[in-house]
Amino acid sequence: MKTIKWVLFLLSFSLLAQVPDSPVKLTFEKDLIPEGIAVDLRSGKLFINSLKHNKIVQSNIDGSNAKDFIQSNEHGYLAGFGMTIKGNILYALGNSLPKENNKSILLLLDITSGDLIKSYPLNDAEFIYLNDIAVGTQGKVFITDSETNNIYTINKSIDNLEVFYSNDEIKHSNGIAISNDDRYLYFASYTSGIRILDIAAKKLVNQPNNHKGIDGMKFHDNSLITIVNSRRDVSENGVYKFHLDKKKTNIVQQQKLMAFRRPSDIPTTFDLVNNSIYFIADSQMDMLNQQTNEIIDVSNLENYQLIIRKLESAD
Repeated sequence: MKTIKWVLFLLSFSLLAQVPDSPVKLTFEKDLIPEGIAVDLRSGKLFINSLKHNKIVQSNIDGSNAKDFIQSNEHGYLAGFGMTIKGNILYALGNSLPKENNKSILLLLDITSGDLIKSYPLNDAEFIYLNDIAVGTQGKVFITDSETNNIYTINKSIDNLEVFYSNDEIKHSNGIAISNDDRYLYFASYTSGIRILDIAAKKLVNQPNNHKGIDGMKFHDNSLITIVNSRRDVSENGVYKFHLDKKKTNIVQQQKLMAFRRPSDIPTTFDLVNNSIYFIADSQMDMLNQQTNEIIDVSNLENYQLIIRKLESAD
């Protein structure tokens, strides 16, 4: 009898873990089509960007006081991609849409005023598509290029973006994370799964795997928290935790933390602050024609909702 009760308890706990917390209703334009998100708990501000409108908006974390942080095309901003906050700086990536004759840009913005600190544009003959960004404890920047096999960084001596690492084994990387000791980078590669790079040696330390379909990714408690949003079987999408070994160089376990509200939802990147994750429940990415930058069906657009979920710390 005790065994049955224990099984029922575990089953109920498993089901509970897949039910999202009450979402926060946001009042931004329905046609933003957000990709990047960043949270600043010191000011209580939420920042999300727009694929369609080439801008960044902000609100209080409870959804109130919604307004533009930078306006469309301000500071040369493009369709919004990965964002992160380090100190008082918001790092924001952008790419032009459609992809033909693409331009990319990284903006460093003051999170209080929105003033431009520095702009790093890329307009190369090679097709570049800056996707996501990770910043180490000492301010070292690493950026994925989802169209090539390159990882970019800022060369501070010449104050410009340059290729830090290039390898066909990490081709089409999307999400990126950095370990808390700044030793390893983690790439979500479309072709070879989650790959781990020794930064100092510039050497991949794990083998290709099937951990694919990943968009956003963050390092947390000797693990990787990820948004999985593009598996063929949509029931396999959700928020996942990939446990690492003690050396942080191999994945030893995969754990699904929560499912999305609806199988059709497409969350993209997320932020992780003080053991809580923040993401937009549905970016409505499927409503945007990226070739024409037009909404496919305006009548089907909904208000955006912010999901906040507390993560349990490792024992």
